[in-house]
Amino acid sequence: MKNIIAFEGEKYTIEWFVDAKGYSQAMEYFEEASQLHKNKTMYLFSGMANFGKIWDITKFRNEGDGIYAFKPDQDRYLCFFVRNGKIVVTNAFMKKSQKMPQKEKEKALVAYKNYIKREQKDLI
Repeated sequence: MKNIIAFEGEKYTIEWFVDAKGYSQAMEYFEEASQLHKNKTMYLFSGMANFGKIWDITKFRNEGDGIYAFKPDQDRYLCFFVRNGKIVVTNAFMKKSQKMPQKEKEKALVAYKNYIKREQKDLI
């Protein structure tokens, strides 16, 4: 199952994680968002993809365990980095508290492990 490119830049390619059934929760979340939200998200994706870094930790942050978060407004797009200059966006949600919901981070970690396993079997 191939991933779907969200944004391709000079430093990174940002992809939506697609599960074995062909579903991408993060892409669906993005597609259902308002145009303003889409613009803010793409602005962050383009900054990371083209320049390789977002300096503002209020917009991109390391959440630990190899998981990072793009942070347009109250929404979070969790992701991880893989070889060959890829960033894979696993899941998205609206933040409702100060702390990262463990359930959401666990979803990202499961997707990360799944991605690596599929990559090793050359399914990606």
